[in-house]
Amino acid sequence: MKRKLILIAAVLCIVLIALTGCSKDQTQTLSILNYDIYMDKSLLNEFELKYGVKIKYDTYSTPEEMYIKAKAGASNYDLIISSEYMIERMINEGMINKLNFDNIPNYKYIDETFKNQPYDPNNEYAVPYFWGTLGILYNKNNVDASSDSWAMLWDENHSQRIIMMDSQRDSFGAALKLLGYSMNTVDEKELDEAKELLIKQRPLIMTYITDGAPDIMVNEEADMALVWSGEAVSAMAENENLDFVIPKEGSNIWIDAMFIPATTKNQELAEKFIDFLCTTEATLRNIDEVWYSTVHTEAINEVDEELLNNPAFNIPEEDIEKMEMFRDPKEFIDLYTERWTEMTAE
Repeated sequence: MKRKLILIAAVLCIVLIALTGCSKDQTQTLSILNYDIYMDKSLLNEFELKYGVKIKYDTYSTPEEMYIKAKAGASNYDLIISSEYMIERMINEGMINKLNFDNIPNYKYIDETFKNQPYDPNNEYAVPYFWGTLGILYNKNNVDASSDSWAMLWDENHSQRIIMMDSQRDSFGAALKLLGYSMNTVDEKELDEAKELLIKQRPLIMTYITDGAPDIMVNEEADMALVWSGEAVSAMAENENLDFVIPKEGSNIWIDAMFIPATTKNQELAEKFIDFLCTTEATLRNIDEVWYSTVHTEAINEVDEELLNNPAFNIPEEDIEKMEMFRDPKEFIDLYTERWTEMTAE
């Protein structure tokens, strides 16, 4: 009898352990990878409470860094937000799942302008998040911007007061446009010219940085910086001496989008989160947090007039006409990487 009771007790213990394990497994974890400072973090807590889930939130600085993290697969991300040219690359490499849009009804609010783009021509893999451009944030009291040119970033009168991006596509993009070339060139001669131009610029540079340039500019510790448009909007709101120019030679028009990598273990939950971010309320809260241009047809109608009048947020059509979107250079990416490594080693 005693042996039977011990056996029953042991069985009950096993059952309790199993049930406890099952209970823990019922709390799903959504693993997200996003640019730093690119979301109202209170939305994460709100989603967790609404769906009884946990969110693991990681950040990165450049699309290239994101690609390395995603390629490693160690974190099994469920949702990533990144730039179009890297999304195109990952689609080509089979690293992204197609979306089930039945789980994303708020996709209807995404402006048609941002659909059917080259990186996802059939709207199968990604949902646009924000859009913007690349330009020069400058201090009006210190810089003559009348040239309206990328050449401003090579002005020796501002030696050690110029900030460039620690981002190969963006920094090469500025140099290539100044030379009159496409930001997507795979011509080695043109890339060599751009590299030499960046090497010539190096003695003038205060720092190469991905995040932090707006703060330096707000504190008036630098005269100008290569920045994304949302960074310019934020900085201009804090310091009235700052302004933003999209150079006359043309620039990059980018679209950041949400997508689900093949490493996901929770695709349906990730799609719910995408849908959650596509609500008007969530979009407006994200605009207030990051200051980038919205792809949302309803949220744009509720944006403050002051923001709508800011050309770094509401980018003029005449500037857009001179822009091009970064594309995946495929096997030619090494042409950029090699030259970026050579330039930074000088």
